[in-house]
Amino acid sequence: MTAHPSPTTALPAGGSAARLSSNRLRPRRSCLAVPGSNPRFLEKAQGLPADQVFLDLEDACAPLAKPEARHTIVKFLNEGDWTGKTRVVRVNDWTTEWTYRDVVTVVEGAGPNLDCIMLPKVQDAQQIVALDLLLTQIEKTMGFEVGRIGIEAQIENARGLNNVNEIAQASPRVETIIFGPADFMASINMKSLVVGEQPPGYPADAYHYILMKILMAARANDLQAIDGPYLQIRNVDGYREVARRAAALGFDGKWVLHPGQVEASNEIFSPSQEDYDHAELILDAYDYYTSEAGGKKGSAMLGDEMIDEASRKMALVVSGKGRAAGMRRTSKFEIPEG
Repeated sequence: MTAHPSPTTALPAGGSAARLSSNRLRPRRSCLAVPGSNPRFLEKAQGLPADQVFLDLEDACAPLAKPEARHTIVKFLNEGDWTGKTRVVRVNDWTTEWTYRDVVTVVEGAGPNLDCIMLPKVQDAQQIVALDLLLTQIEKTMGFEVGRIGIEAQIENARGLNNVNEIAQASPRVETIIFGPADFMASINMKSLVVGEQPPGYPADAYHYILMKILMAARANDLQAIDGPYLQIRNVDGYREVARRAAALGFDGKWVLHPGQVEASNEIFSPSQEDYDHAELILDAYDYYTSEAGGKKGSAMLGDEMIDEASRKMALVVSGKGRAAGMRRTSKFEIPEG
């Protein structure tokens, strides 16, 4: 399927392009889900150390509560203190009667205090294009900066996974691709009732293909890849095990449904201090040895380790995650004598 051009593809280059690229690198180690209809939870979420908070109008809101929840979310976005957090609202999917009113009410009411709209159950690129069009019309009508609000696309069924590459390319607003395990497991008739756990009778990792396909689509388009929730919220050890699997593959973060999962997610999706220091040393050393003063070398030794351009690229990934997490290095590159 070929994605249609999005209205924001016509944005001028330069500042807008740089901003869009920067937005795609927001820290998202922990993405906290908060019911949009629960003021107590919305209040508490502001004080938790999650990188991202998404205020939910979809599964966490009963149908009769959705209209009022929209206005509750607007109030908390405008009046709450979300300092240091990426502010996201998950609307309902396009197959429902609620989506357009979710977007219009929330964006018109709190657009300047909103970073992204999360769209669940994305099945094809046209659904992203439709959301992009609606956001653009609202931004123009309200006098907001066109294209500033990002889109997070949630993959929750087989059709969405098959089309994930086109979805990732559908709009420059897209910042993340998210795996939604619960609906996905149901959509493919997976034999398990524990979201995120391996189905009985299968000796390997049943999610490996799904996670890798999402990750490849994200990385091919300079997007972040986010793993979905682990519903046994009091089983932090189980959460850690599932989160480590996604982190090992290269995912940028994971959903958290309970305050007890936040610290675990932040830790698992951050590099260790040792790895972060080592990455920064590689970058400094490579920069020096490829310079005139360092002899313009394509490869060199850092202690007992040979480093080259490939080493630099790998170090950039680790250092980028560490810097985004606010880590401070504890080592310094020393120019060798002589």
